[in-house]
Amino acid sequence: MVTHSNLSVLLCGPVGPKLHELLDDRIIVPPESLQEVDEYHLILEYQAGESWGEIKAPQANRFIFSHDVSNNEMNMMEAFVGSLEEFNPELIVLSGLHMMEGQEKEMREKRLQEIGLLISEISNEVPIHLELASMTDPAYMTDILHQQILPIVNSVGLNEQELLFISQSGLGPYSSQASWDGIPDVGKVSDIIFWILQNYGRIEPESDSDLTRIHFHTLAYHILATVDGYWANQMSAVAAGARAAGIQACGGPTIDHRKFILKAPREFSPSWTDDSLKRVKIVLTPTDPVHMWQRENISFYFTPVLICKHPIRTVGLGDAISAEGLLYSELQ
Repeated sequence: MVTHSNLSVLLCGPVGPKLHELLDDRIIVPPESLQEVDEYHLILEYQAGESWGEIKAPQANRFIFSHDVSNNEMNMMEAFVGSLEEFNPELIVLSGLHMMEGQEKEMREKRLQEIGLLISEISNEVPIHLELASMTDPAYMTDILHQQILPIVNSVGLNEQELLFISQSGLGPYSSQASWDGIPDVGKVSDIIFWILQNYGRIEPESDSDLTRIHFHTLAYHILATVDGYWANQMSAVAAGARAAGIQACGGPTIDHRKFILKAPREFSPSWTDDSLKRVKIVLTPTDPVHMWQRENISFYFTPVLICKHPIRTVGLGDAISAEGLLYSELQ
């Protein structure tokens, strides 16, 4: 919000007195979201090479512990949807579905159905973005995929763990692969994104699904994929998200090239399942770092990421990446 002075945000979540003090004046909290006691998340961030007993961290990361009863039940959704008419948003961002994973299966399924109905009440003139986070229960992800949530949002943001887990839950491409080995292969990532949009997206105008955009982010590179005819300015959007990742990780207002490294592949094939694309080699150059390719009626936009050598923050990078990409996105 520092760099976007004309932006205001409606925040519907559990807001206790301490959190309320810390929020910017342009963040509007409806009365229904105010609580007498703050929920809390304890976040332990650590640098690459730091040790805990005999274990040494191979890369910078974080451990998050939370006591968040409200978000565990997603019980602010009714207040959120009820506040939209007065606020009149241009964009809606939803997150927190992963918090319900620890609930009993019956309660979780019931609440997902209720959330789906609430989202369906929102005007289809307002784009809805869903930011995913790591989950481990394939049945829960299958519910999100098949029946309740994914087909009724317009855009999704996710990382390599969530992308592969979706494929594993839906028996998609490379679903037998247990995990990524180092930097995810661009062709495999592209194939899974294509499969998601083919199976759960609005590929045809008469489709019941609203999903037309996926913003994928991993440490070394980002990919933005959109169904043609719905989104514009996506090359700028994917580049803006990558820039936001570097700036936030290093904690500075600008990019100092001495603080960053590149780990993106210098050349890659954009697919391993498409006969024509798997013969293509895309080569990155300093003067042409952002690339685009087409697969049927889906456009893919790729950018390398400037990786902070000594990150100050690792929490919230995915949220910052998706938010910046959405700010630069245009609806057609």
